[in-house]
Amino acid sequence: MLKDDPLVLPSFLRDTTNSDSALKKFLNGLSGVDKVGVEERVAKLGTRSIKTTAKAEGIDLAIRMIDLTTLEGMDTKGKVKSLCAKARRPDPLDSTVPSVAAVCVYSDLVAVAKENLQGTNINVAAVATGFPAGRVSLAAKLQDTADAVSQGADEIDMVIDRGAFHEGRFLDIYDQIQSVKRACQAAHLKVILETGELKTYDNVKKASWIAMLAGADFIKTSTGKVQPAATLPVTLVMLQAIRDFEIATHRRIGVKPAGGIKTTKDAMKYLVLIKETLGENWMNPNMFRFGASSLLNDLLMQRRKMKNGAYSGPDYVTVD
Repeated sequence: MLKDDPLVLPSFLRDTTNSDSALKKFLNGLSGVDKVGVEERVAKLGTRSIKTTAKAEGIDLAIRMIDLTTLEGMDTKGKVKSLCAKARRPDPLDSTVPSVAAVCVYSDLVAVAKENLQGTNINVAAVATGFPAGRVSLAAKLQDTADAVSQGADEIDMVIDRGAFHEGRFLDIYDQIQSVKRACQAAHLKVILETGELKTYDNVKKASWIAMLAGADFIKTSTGKVQPAATLPVTLVMLQAIRDFEIATHRRIGVKPAGGIKTTKDAMKYLVLIKETLGENWMNPNMFRFGASSLLNDLLMQRRKMKNGAYSGPDYVTVD
């Protein structure tokens, strides 16, 4: 809950009108992002050495943080069933490998995923609201969300209207997020900023604040359909916004970098980044996710190498 303290709450939340001018005034009052500082910080943290024990723990943690994803036009029920089997038991030959956090699919395949994940703690996430472009009416976005929730989706990944953002229609984005949040009912809402189309770090910071103010449970970098997708500097900007938001409101927001994260080395860099920026409270699947599928294969191969001392053959992991 937000504390009713004018010294703590962002000015927009203290403006009872929630007007366009109030939101713009607040966003324009945010400090600019130090581009050089952000990139230097990421470069410095990227050199951090992770020892064997810590790396083994980091690999298992990264596996538990994955949203195993299939978002292709040719997705079938059979592919989703196979993905769910992999989510439950990532390595069929090693029962000590943890399961992933969630399986992410299009909304029309939620019921299939839900059925095949029964008896597990793995969530079903659905992309909705006209993913990946977000260029549909609000009514269509709400119907898409409602359909996914009615099939049992635990999480909804919505995408913001980047056209509206570049036109400065920030309140429209805020209102749409709030409407989708209500349609989510008990499901968690992850708001995709599509940072590659926001162009600047300052825009990423503003979009992060809009999403968090509107009620997002997570903010997510990308759909994975636009390049560049997740990057360490962009993620750091989002993490810093989350940190400042918690200080201002006493509410913790999760974060999900998605797209382009493929190797164990990449994953370790993200884990270092979040620990050094937000701390231990975010080092769990409830607060941090990787939007990735190929990443899991590399984590499994690295895990087996650490255990057996040799890389497995190319047929060791499944092709997603």
